[in-house]
Amino acid sequence: MELLRRRALTPAQTEGIADGLVRLAAGDDDMWSGVWDAVLAEVRRMPAEARGALADALAARLPAEGAGAAHGNVLGLVVVIERTLPGRSGRRSAEQAKVLGEIGRQHGLWFGRRYLTLAEAELEDGRPFAPEVVAVLRRSAMESYGDDRVRALAKRLTEPVLNVGEEWAERAMREAEDVPGLEALLRHATTATAARPTRAWERRAAALVEQLGAERVRAAVVPWLALVGRRTFALERREWEPDVNAAFDPYNANALRGLTWVLGTLPAHPDTVRALGALVESSLRKAAGIGPRNPKAANAAVGALTRLDGEPVLAELARLATRVTYKPVLRLIESVLEHRAEELGLSREEMEELAVPAYGLTEVGRLERQLGDVTAVVEVRGGKAVLSWRGSAGKVVKSVPAAVRRDHAEEVKELKAAVKDVDKMLSAQSERLDRQFLADRAWPYAGWRERFLDHPLMGTLARRLLWTVDGTAVGFADGELRTLTDDPVREGGEVRLWHPVGRGPAEVVAWRDWLERHAITQPFKQAHREVYLLTDAERATGTYSNRFAGHVLRQHQFHSLAAVRGWHNRLRLMVDDSAPPATRELPRWGLRAEYWIHGESHALGADTTDSGSFLRLSTDQVRFYPIDAPQNFAACYGGDYRMSASRRAARVEPVPIADVPPLVLSEVLRDVDLFVGVASVGNDPTWQDGGPEGRYREYWASYGFGELSQSAETRRVLLERLVPRLAIADRCTVEGRFLRVVGSRRTYRIHLGSGNILMAPNDQYLCIVPKAGQAAPQAGYLPFEGDRMTAVILSKAVLLADDARITDPTILSQL
Repeated sequence: MELLRRRALTPAQTEGIADGLVRLAAGDDDMWSGVWDAVLAEVRRMPAEARGALADALAARLPAEGAGAAHGNVLGLVVVIERTLPGRSGRRSAEQAKVLGEIGRQHGLWFGRRYLTLAEAELEDGRPFAPEVVAVLRRSAMESYGDDRVRALAKRLTEPVLNVGEEWAERAMREAEDVPGLEALLRHATTATAARPTRAWERRAAALVEQLGAERVRAAVVPWLALVGRRTFALERREWEPDVNAAFDPYNANALRGLTWVLGTLPAHPDTVRALGALVESSLRKAAGIGPRNPKAANAAVGALTRLDGEPVLAELARLATRVTYKPVLRLIESVLEHRAEELGLSREEMEELAVPAYGLTEVGRLERQLGDVTAVVEVRGGKAVLSWRGSAGKVVKSVPAAVRRDHAEEVKELKAAVKDVDKMLSAQSERLDRQFLADRAWPYAGWRERFLDHPLMGTLARRLLWTVDGTAVGFADGELRTLTDDPVREGGEVRLWHPVGRGPAEVVAWRDWLERHAITQPFKQAHREVYLLTDAERATGTYSNRFAGHVLRQHQFHSLAAVRGWHNRLRLMVDDSAPPATRELPRWGLRAEYWIHGESHALGADTTDSGSFLRLSTDQVRFYPIDAPQNFAACYGGDYRMSASRRAARVEPVPIADVPPLVLSEVLRDVDLFVGVASVGNDPTWQDGGPEGRYREYWASYGFGELSQSAETRRVLLERLVPRLAIADRCTVEGRFLRVVGSRRTYRIHLGSGNILMAPNDQYLCIVPKAGQAAPQAGYLPFEGDRMTAVILSKAVLLADDARITDPTILSQL
């Protein structure tokens, strides 16, 4: 540094300075530290002749490309110096562009001052950046740790209007080239950087929409939203970094928010409602190390929906309320629904029921539409809508006839969209009905028929469930409501959902037989629903249940499942923090259910994600408190739960478990059984080694082959009825906790709770990993939908019964 301050340098001194700077550049990997600011300040003070000699000496020592950060650092020095010398600026533009190109696949710059120096030089000389480089600089400017120089540079980058790398953005820019005024709308959308649009922003947007026409804007923007989340090229990702390829580009996300604001000002259209709802779900899909991909975009889409009118909008918001688990967005959706219900003078539940659309169905579960000589038929079969085609003679046609695709393209598009909408809504409404047991709802008979039994969409669910009319249990068969003895019921006063709690075993079995006799497959377990009665052990403990304590669960799977079932939970991080237990509020009963859980970990990294959240949880008690009781808290990594009392709220004792209504106890414990049954590491066939360091070997064995839970007992009863109907019935027997399968090579026992397999004669473990979404083999009538483990067990049984034909080398090596 002292040499740099000299007014005159000998050639040897210049060479020595150049050598020293090259060594410094080689050691300053991936960033320019603060020392470079001081170096550059001294270089700028040097006489022009000395600067020129130093630039030449550095250029002669320019490290080879591929030498890491050294090449870019030294080139940056040369460029900075030459820009201060007359006639030498821009001499190395090709090299500058090449070095800048290195960042085109990065998400952002971490203190990348060498790149900034080159970028500033390029911009000053009027040379445009590659679009990928523009995208990196824009993203870097938006980071909270961003450099002021990056922000200043990014403000000068006006082209392209959006960042490349995302399919929707690239398509939008291509289409904007051919539609006058569309680019101006995109450019305005990028200024949507606040949570809500200002009046000035909306006035400008309205003027741009008026120039283009509302219909033209909708027709352009809605298809773009369908592409959100798809990338056109992958960004580089270091192993410790979050999954940036799954995230939204933050610069484009602002534009996305602006475009949703615009859609919210246009006349309501089914395509708009559909696209905004899909954007909410896409934006909240989780990415590793990030969480929800872009909650801001989801909030904007919900906000746009709230500005639209009509029953389809209410139906979409109600559907999202059953799907969204991200608390801030869910709270926004629920507040909107509550406000709309208040405006209409209805309860939230009544409004949601009245808003369920028919999607064009003209009778329960069916729609026919004539398109030329062909009839399009949409039918709801079970929980799915199916679109089929029939010719003029009534014969089924396998695919859409060419003439129909040509002459009725828009109608075909609408029918296909309706099928997707019906599928989504059926799933959402099935989940909503499954939650009604704890809501303890009652409906007037006439209104219930209109909203449920005879509704074109809801009827496909309601007619497969059991109800009580004025206390008499009924089901729907042969076109009418009927009692257990098939006597018709044609009128009544009050209707409720039937539940097996409080029913005698004979009545429950009789209704199961009735459903089978009428070939009715229920959308979820009702007649076969598990019932959890108070045990002697729980009477002894008095205030809690240990029935589902001592399990090890996959935390993220548990967290997602809990949210779907209406529980509130906070992910546990390996930090010095506390968290409440998983809770479910039961306002109808004035209670709050708690499931006590703790982070399960021995070492950071092996037992945590990259972001520090526990991979697994250990489970403890289930308790009940008054709904307004202060919250319990415990350290995330373990320890006792303690109630956070204050002057305003004193500590409250738990409700004696014997005082909890039987229906509430049963439904809460059923939820907890579901959490354990799905998320336990004990049902993972790859954990026979006990997981990290074999710590869970004993638990895995006890869960994977131990006593059956209540849900597994229900499965056992079901399989006893199903197995005799299988093509492999002569090789299968239900024996206690297992399904015994006799193959040609071995005899196998499949555990009815975990699906794990033991082989005779020495109970050797057989690992078979089921495929995702595996369907059960054809077994004729099935009494209910949604039990994945039953499908897994039956699929394994079919495979092993014919084990002589197994070709999978992983399985064969174990036989």
